[in-house]
Amino acid sequence: MRSTKRSPKTIDEYLASVNANHRDALQEIREAIHAVAPNAEECISYGIPAFRLNGRALVFFGAWANHCAFYPGSSASLKKFRSDLKGFQLSKGTIRFSPDNQLPVALVKKLVKAGVAQIDDDRTRSKRNAASS
Repeated sequence: MRSTKRSPKTIDEYLASVNANHRDALQEIREAIHAVAPNAEECISYGIPAFRLNGRALVFFGAWANHCAFYPGSSASLKKFRSDLKGFQLSKGTIRFSPDNQLPVALVKKLVKAGVAQIDDDRTRSKRNAASS
């Protein structure tokens, strides 16, 4: 039997479908991402909210039954900010948190800045390689 639940097409649709506590926490993350990367475009990727910058995935976030998650897009970012992430459950590319223990906005901004820098470095490196070919 096919599910009749429609996949969200926008972050607003996604947020409207989650409970209020999760929605508030995720909206704060969304605003922090916009503050650091105003040129990043919002999208839904893998069924969850995401941001792209220059055509590349920057970060993802989502709400689950018992927690929220932030996906910085790079396990290197998790390693770099490991000391700032004490108190949060981490896996390879995921930071899990609850509305009661939200991911600090300042930390989200640091993680997004690191992602923007990585994308910029990759673009610069790609341009150099193309020029030397």
